[in-house]
Formats: sequence, C-alpha cells, structure tokens
Amino acid sequence: MSDPARTPFLPLLATFGDPESAAIWSEEAAIAAWCAVEVALAQAQAELGEIPAADAVAIVTWADPARVAGERIRDGMRTVGYPILPLLGALRADAPPGVAASLHWGATTQDIMDSAIALLLARSIDRLDLLVADLGDALCRLTIAHRATPMAGRTHDQIAVPTTFGAKLAVYLDELIRHRERLATARRRAAVVSLFGAGGTSAALGARSAAVRSGVARRLGLVDTGIPWHVARDAIAEAGFAAAAAASTASRLAKEIVALSRSEVDEVREAGGHHRGASSTMPQKVNPIASETIIGFSLQAAAQVPVLLAAMQPRHERAAGEWQAEWDALPLLMTSAAGALATAGEAVRGLRVDPGRMARNLDLEGGMVMAEAVMMALAPHVGRGPAHDLVYAACTLARGEERPLAEALELTLAPELRAALPPIAELLDPATYLGEAPAIADRAAAAWRAGRSRTQTEEER
Repeated sequence: MSDPARTPFLPLLATFGDPESAAIWSEEAAIAAWCAVEVALAQAQAELGEIPAADAVAIVTWADPARVAGERIRDGMRTVGYPILPLLGALRADAPPGVAASLHWGATTQDIMDSAIALLLARSIDRLDLLVADLGDALCRLTIAHRATPMAGRTHDQIAVPTTFGAKLAVYLDELIRHRERLATARRRAAVVSLFGAGGTSAALGARSAAVRSGVARRLGLVDTGIPWHVARDAIAEAGFAAAAAASTASRLAKEIVALSRSEVDEVREAGGHHRGASSTMPQKVNPIASETIIGFSLQAAAQVPVLLAAMQPRHERAAGEWQAEWDALPLLMTSAAGALATAGEAVRGLRVDPGRMARNLDLEGGMVMAEAVMMALAPHVGRGPAHDLVYAACTLARGEERPLAEALELTLAPELRAALPPIAELLDPATYLGEAPAIADRAAAAWRAGRSRTQTEEER
C-alpha cells in the first residue's frame, strides 16, 4: 500500500474503470475488511467464553476503520512487511484495556488478510456477475432483433458463407452463460474463512478453535473450512481465471466490432457523439474507442493470471514472496475485468447496426459467398468431390476475369447440369442458405432468458 500521491497514474483504470469495483478494492475497503474480521473474531470468541464479553464489546466499539489512517498502515508496512501489526497498533492506541488484552486473540496476520480477501473477492465476483448479466441482456436484445438479418460469415478474415448477425451474437451470449456459471463456482470456493494460526494448526486458538472459526465464518457470511489454505491458493487463481476469461470474451466481441466497423466493411459502428473517437490530426476519424478500451482491459486482466498461478507454488506452511504477488495482481485483475465488462455493456447498448451494408457486402465477390450452396446443389447429381471441383473452376474463372459467379457458372457447367439446378438467381440468393442461423439466435436468447429468470428467482428467495 503506497501513498496514493506517489502511485503510478494508471490512465485506463482511472478514466474508464468501473467505480464500484475500484471501491471494492480500495485501501479504505481493505482496512474496513480487516477490522470486520477482527470484530467477528472477538464476537465469536466471546460467545464461546474464550475472551471476556466486555472485551469483545470494547473491540466492536473500538475497531472502527475511521480510527485507522492508511498512511500509518503504509508506514508500518515498510518496517514490518505486512499491514496487520500496524493495524493493531492503530486500534490499540488510547483504547480501553480490553482491546489490548483480547484483540487478535490466537490469530495470525494471514488469517485476517485472507479472510478479508475472501470478503472482497466475493463482493468483486458479485459485481462481475452483475456486469456479465447487463452485457448479456444487451446482447440478447440485439440477438433477437437481428435473428434473421443476413450478413457474411467470415473465416480466416475472409468472406465465407451467409449467416445472420443474430447467430453471430448468439455465440457470445452462450459464452456469457458459461461465464456466470464459472463465476458462481469460483465465488463459492473463494468465499472461505481463514483462521488456523501461525502454522496452520490453530494451536493458539485453543481447544474450541473449530467452533471459533465457524462463528467467524457465520458472522462474515463466509464458508467455514476444516483445512487451512494459507499456501493453497487454487481458489484465488480460479477466481482470477474466471474473471479474466469473462473479460476475454468481452475482448473478442470488441475485436469483432473493430473488424466490422472498418471503413471497407462498415457493418456496425459504436455510438457516436461530438468528438467521440476523434483524432487530433485527422478530422474524418471516428475510432472505436470503447472496443479499444475493452481490449486493453482484457489484456491487463489476462496478464495477471500467470501471477496468480505462480502464487500457488509456495513451500511449507507459509509463502515467502508468492503471497505478496497476489496483493497487487488480484485487485488489478478484478478491476480490469470489471472495466472490460462494463465498457462492453455500454458498447453493445449503443451499437449501430447497418443491415443494408451487410446485404451489400454479401455480394462483394459477385455471388461467390454462395459457392458452397451451389456445390451442395450439384453434389446429388455428380457427387460431392466432382461438385467441389466444378464450382472451384467457376470461382477461379470469376475471380480471374472479374465476372459474377452466375456468369462463370453459365460458362463452366454443362447445359444438362444447369438444367438440373434451380434458377441461378435463386441459387445465389444468400437468404436461401442461412441454415439454422435464426434458430441458433432463438435458442441462445431463450437459454439466456431462462438463466436470468432462475437467477432473479433465487435472489428473491
């Protein structure tokens, strides 16, 4: 925890970050969480007669985050290496005797910090889930609206076969369903109390250590555990991966928007506005700044995942540096993921879709987007392999002589084959070769809505 006045300026997070996520991982929130754990510990111990009830009352009254200056914690950390001893010093200053006697009874620094991390991580995952839900709702509306809007499907960045814009978005929507499941699982595994003392044995907590731990977990809304996790950081890494994965899907969507908004494609555009995406030198520019922001946030989130994986590898019963790496990596990952998802929701809500341009782009190659359709129509008459060769020859001629595919087919196909096929104009109509695309959009939207309905019902309970 460095002095905010001397921390690096992080323009992406400072300007485009999600304020609620930033608040969750703020210095003030960390101090409040440490105090909450100390209070819960005292209350649980007093309930079981492990410390005097009057001491617990004094601790509850005195362990107020407002009494703790961040600067004092940081100054102490420079000497101690950890924040809890300075925290205890701040809370014991001028405190009633019961506070000094019973505060932090039987606990160790990492117990307090890890239990606090579990609290903050649960809140952060809840925020991410809300952002994923908001993004999914916006995507769902767009998926339904464009379930049957034809556009060129692209593979290897080249026009391939017709699809619909709704079917394209359905794939993202389906991913978001899985991300919500991952986040829920990660939350359940990460929201776990830590209270096992110096070496993970709970010896300092006494014979009723398990009951104390259960009482602390209950008061904090965390899960109790019978196994220490001071060096078992898999749940933290899993939560980080779940968050970074959701941000990566947002980034993939952003890259799609960037590609489809290229001047020569121009099928979608981000929301406009005076000077939005403007260039300092080229007056015509309208850059896809929301998408660029999403991509930047996602890269930042993904870059922290290896740090959390490395932090899973300490020796013995306590880390020697690996744990410290989490302190910066986890907040940076979670806030970056939140920034990506929040910005993605805004981008989708303001997205401008141009069905007319999509239709025109389907014919950019003179009907060759329907080459597979022609091949499949020919296959029953000549076999699939020969059909491919015939259409390939027609496409080669069309591309080499800059002819429409219809003309090339007239020149390359035998009259009896042309007679066996539907009219060429009908055969080359993209609207006749959409396959399951509209149904795919419908299925994804229905699955999303069903999941949202279940979640809302569970929340009401």
